[in-house]
Amino acid sequence: MLRFDIPPVNANVARFEAFLTFSFCVIALLGYPYLMPLLAVMGFIRGFFGHYKCPSHRLFTKIMIGMKLEGKKENAGAKMFANKILFIAATVASILLYSGNDLWKVPATILVIFSTLEWAFSFCAACWAYGFWYKFFPP
Repeated sequence: MLRFDIPPVNANVARFEAFLTFSFCVIALLGYPYLMPLLAVMGFIRGFFGHYKCPSHRLFTKIMIGMKLEGKKENAGAKMFANKILFIAATVASILLYSGNDLWKVPATILVIFSTLEWAFSFCAACWAYGFWYKFFPP
């Protein structure tokens, strides 16, 4: 379901946020996994409250507009769904990490794969799934 009750998201900012997700997960997989809870917090705020409630999103938007890198606008509903998935994956990874289980690398690797698709190729798998779901199961 498209969300028209919240402002659309700048595409370049969404791509940069995906690049940050990719970077944090790669840094985690290289031996410094303590940024995973930060990803969970960012995913929670952007996914459940909206992108414009997230301080990092507002900062990146101001920077992109200041640098004249403002991209097209995208519907926020699908991006919020993607951030809910980010929240779940980063939370699972964080819980597994702090419980001493090496399986935290599985959600981190999945996040690397899907965030790479987003920032490098502009393909948001969660956005596609979001659209696919509402195509067959309209509200």
